Amino acid sequence: MRQLYVRGAWVPSSSGDGTDVVDPATEQVVDRVPTGSPDDVDRAVAAAREAFPAWSRTPAAERAGLLSAAAGLLRERAEEIARIIATDMGAPYPMALRVQTLVPLAVLEDHARMAAELDEAGRRVGNSLIVREPAGVVAAITPWNYPLHQVMCKVAPALAAGCTVVLKPSEVAPLAAYALAEIFHEAGLPPGVFNMVSGLGPVVGEALAAHPGVDVVSFTGSTRAGRRVAALAAHTIKRVALELGGKSANVILPGADMRAAVKVGVANAFINSGQTCSAWTRMLVHRDSYDEAVELSVAATAGYTLGGPFDEGTRLGPLVSAAQRDRVAGYVTRGQEEGARLVAGGGDRPKERGFYIEPTVFAGVEPGMAIEQEEIFGPVLVIVPYATVDQAVEIANGTPYGLAGAVWADSEEAAVAVARRLRTGQVAINGGRFNHAAPFGGYKQSGVGRELGEYGLEEYQEIKSLQL
Repeated sequence: MRQLYVRGAWVPSSSGDGTDVVDPATEQVVDRVPTGSPDDVDRAVAAAREAFPAWSRTPAAERAGLLSAAAGLLRERAEEIARIIATDMGAPYPMALRVQTLVPLAVLEDHARMAAELDEAGRRVGNSLIVREPAGVVAAITPWNYPLHQVMCKVAPALAAGCTVVLKPSEVAPLAAYALAEIFHEAGLPPGVFNMVSGLGPVVGEALAAHPGVDVVSFTGSTRAGRRVAALAAHTIKRVALELGGKSANVILPGADMRAAVKVGVANAFINSGQTCSAWTRMLVHRDSYDEAVELSVAATAGYTLGGPFDEGTRLGPLVSAAQRDRVAGYVTRGQEEGARLVAGGGDRPKERGFYIEPTVFAGVEPGMAIEQEEIFGPVLVIVPYATVDQAVEIANGTPYGLAGAVWADSEEAAVAVARRLRTGQVAINGGRFNHAAPFGGYKQSGVGRELGEYGLEEYQEIKSLQL
């Protein structure tokens, strides 16, 4: 069984218990990690608190050098870590390398650069000197769907800002976090600056959220779990950043390039087997073009070949677990019961082994249906008709979420005008690419705070005013 990483060393958990790590493509146990305890959290937080004074005073350029060294090691091991992620959570290997590994590498490199450029002198406002300081000990609680990227979005800015960290990776897919801990150790991070306690959310995650020695909690996961984290953190009035669920709309306006909008929209809905909080899972199409969009979506879906993460030609891997597969299958059944029309996929056991579900498309979807309102977190796309642009905006804004989305139009100006009306944190215009240096985060029940770029770094800084 693996161990915990505390105060610069690998140590056993006080619980003695462990959790099996299962390959979702084969259903075979591939590893075992400790099921940490509140005592383990106490040890890790104490280590982070002891390390904070020295790390926070370490010159930013020196912190930048250590992060750059870690980035170099990650680059050297990118293919190895991509194989770990593919095995751990089922992502097809090319995607595990390109998206799940190289994007986090770019994020780490970004934060090494930002650390080197930090303004440690502050700026004058009248007779005041305004300075930014590290916020303290950070608890980073991360999910299984992007098991390296979501870690990096929290740990890299926290370390760059001068904070110390206790990481709780998801017990469902924890192995990339273990690889990152080894990299930080080899890069020479001082003991206690980065610590990792694996375990269950209701035990380790809640202990971290409530811990009086933690100054910042950064959580990515479901909205339900986010509410719990926020409630626990409120007792000690600590800073909380939440990146939660989504039900993002892909709004295709009249006159847009329908083929491109549907092709990219389907790809976005199905990336990572639909296990993406920002996936465009609702396609909104004018009623005059609705049948065409449905036909194009069905044709595009046929190209998503199911298979193991290392099989040639695989475009869609398994879901991460049997529980996740069953949850998604339940939504497929519910959609049919609500009267939506299943036009592609829907099978929840298309292979003899592995947690697979077919890529699925629903037509005839009306606003208010559960499959139109609730985050499914699987390869399920719903296509919703609208009559006017105002109605499209109303439908797009008509869920509790507001994380991402897209708008397609015959001009950038027209698309931006509609995008500005969407209550969501990030909108792609006519297929605009994801930018890992731009802020990421949501409105409404999709969360609080931002990750990535300079705005993400600010989540880990306090502002002090010195009156001169």
